[in-house]
Amino acid sequence: MKHLIAAATLALATPAFADGHANTVTLQLQWVTQAQFAGYYVALDKGFYEAEGLDVTILPGGPDIAPPQVLAGGGADAMLNWMPSALAAREKGLPVVNIAQPFKTSGLMLTCWKDTGITGPQDFRGKTIGVWFFGNEYPFLSWMSQEGIPTEGGEDGVTVLKQGFNVDPLLQRQADCISTMTYNEYGQVLDAGVSPDELVTFKYEDMGVATLEDGIWVLEENLEDEVFVDKMTRFVRASMQGWKYAEENPAEAAAIIIENDETGAQSEAAQLRMMEEIAKLTAGSNGALDEADYQRTVDTLLAGGSDPVISAAPEGAWTSVITDAALN
Repeated sequence: MKHLIAAATLALATPAFADGHANTVTLQLQWVTQAQFAGYYVALDKGFYEAEGLDVTILPGGPDIAPPQVLAGGGADAMLNWMPSALAAREKGLPVVNIAQPFKTSGLMLTCWKDTGITGPQDFRGKTIGVWFFGNEYPFLSWMSQEGIPTEGGEDGVTVLKQGFNVDPLLQRQADCISTMTYNEYGQVLDAGVSPDELVTFKYEDMGVATLEDGIWVLEENLEDEVFVDKMTRFVRASMQGWKYAEENPAEAAAIIIENDETGAQSEAAQLRMMEEIAKLTAGSNGALDEADYQRTVDTLLAGGSDPVISAAPEGAWTSVITDAALN
């Protein structure tokens, strides 16, 4: 309740800017409208952004949308991105900065057929593994590099199948393992009639190679603008209010997602299941990036042998300025 009162008080104290741009925020999602992004849709639906004087537009993502490109082109004020993808983009010249980290825990895992005989990472040798790309491949490639397993195929390496955003490669036996999220694709495999007893899973968190996901990123140059910093502070504060509400009210959050899904392709039951799993990943986060979690991600990405995801520890890739102001 203290946070709600503080947010309301700060909202009343927020100056009314003459420039409408000072109060408009466009957020680029990493994927389509689903409970993975419930906090933002809840903040919009419940009026948390409006209470902060903000006019927020949420742009769904998709298989052909790369959030860093949208951000670089000026199509959004902020993007959601996995940290490996964002840090790789930063090293390649796109100066993105993490301003908040609503997700505390990774939901990424590999799901394999048990009858392949896979019991641990070294059993991946000679197998075909489905991996998402567009920046999502970095955690897997870093993991394999640490295990000393080549990713160019052959008996001693893994054959990487560029996986679409579905579970067909596993169901059709095109792959021995596929990438899944605890809150999404794993449930799709079960919905297809597969028993958990037929599967073996490897959560990146359990394997010690988990990296941070779904952080809020902006362009570094924009942080030099006091007006931009102010509106991002209000945006993060309202977004975290949305996330905590979603955690506590998963059924309502799922219903809000369905209302905002223009495709009409998702069921409320599936979104509720997803929201309940997502709540486990955002639990314990107030939006501030934990420096130890950040360092763990960087160390994982650097530990790539001859082909690391990033070649040097990044400098200036995150800031606490926004969350310090938003949470006080």
